[in-house]
Amino acid sequence: MENKTLASVDVVEDVICDVCRSSTRIPDYGLQYGKLEAQWGYGAQHDGEHYRVHLCEPCFFRVLSGLRRERMVNGMFDDDRPFSEDGFGLISTGNYWEQG
Repeated sequence: MENKTLASVDVVEDVICDVCRSSTRIPDYGLQYGKLEAQWGYGAQHDGEHYRVHLCEPCFFRVLSGLRRERMVNGMFDDDRPFSEDGFGLISTGNYWEQG
């Protein structure tokens, strides 16, 4: 026996990039975006603040490039830990179904 009830469900139709204001929807592939997020806790300068920025693919990689450059500059003269930009922030590749 099935008992049914009418339910209202929120559905995300689109995510707009917070930087360039473009849609992150790719026809026939759905939403493709990245997030930059931080939630600061007790003792942090920004205690209690929660940030989330949605980024389209081009803006995400511009932000990542800026962070990569900052990392390179900060470690430029660090002989103990030489800078390597290989895979900075990359967790996996070819992971189309978000496994692992």
